[in-house]
Amino acid sequence: MLEIKNIYKSFGNLEVLKDISLSIGKREIVAIVGPSGAGKTTLLQIAGTLEKPDRGSLLFNGTELIGMKDKKLSAFRNKNIGFVFQFHQLLPEFTARENVALPALIAGISKKKAMEKASELLVQLGLADRMDHKPSAMSGGERQRTAIARALINDPEIIFADEPTGSLDSANREEIQKIFTDLRDKFGQTVVMVTHDSTLAGIADRVIEMADGRILPAITHDEGNIDDTECSLSIIDPLDAGGNGSEDFVGDGVEEVGESAD
Repeated sequence: MLEIKNIYKSFGNLEVLKDISLSIGKREIVAIVGPSGAGKTTLLQIAGTLEKPDRGSLLFNGTELIGMKDKKLSAFRNKNIGFVFQFHQLLPEFTARENVALPALIAGISKKKAMEKASELLVQLGLADRMDHKPSAMSGGERQRTAIARALINDPEIIFADEPTGSLDSANREEIQKIFTDLRDKFGQTVVMVTHDSTLAGIADRVIEMADGRILPAITHDEGNIDDTECSLSIIDPLDAGGNGSEDFVGDGVEEVGESAD
């Protein structure tokens, strides 16, 4: 589905990403872990077309996205990509249902259909009695579930999540973990997430470990033997991942302003 090839990115004299290559397939959850400053968020933003690399290639189902004109790229992003961030970034003046419907309205869907679908998603995520509440009247977990519904409104091919459980308590973290697992298992959704939460990383099909702007060498398991030869992906058993672990609406949906060096 998504091919990231030889990506480099610098901010001034700081080289944040150094020759990053990885592939993301359909129906998988991929967790990107590593210390703060490793380049995780920058990689997520480039993969989600919110940030442009200095060099490299980004192929989505065979279509090159690097160099695509802004208007076309915005339309592509709104249709194909959903975003979930740590602090939900819901617009405070709108209700949960209105927030969820916004990307569909931007995509040209009628208000009636957009609001109907927003309601359906909120019901599915256990927010039937909260859909007409504004964010200030909702709990942290309810706001984050609303953000997930917003990410799903246009039936995206892939969801990018940046620390989606970072601001939640343990009970709400478990709820978000279950939602992501169900999205993959029941609906075939692809999810790529940056996280410091080892339990959340534990639900991933693959864990990509980063440090100093690079993907660390892979650890693969072959008939009980570990081969730590270098390759472009760092794949570690989720059970061993412990300890390794934000958006303004524009013409296409949401953009997120995070720490550029993370």
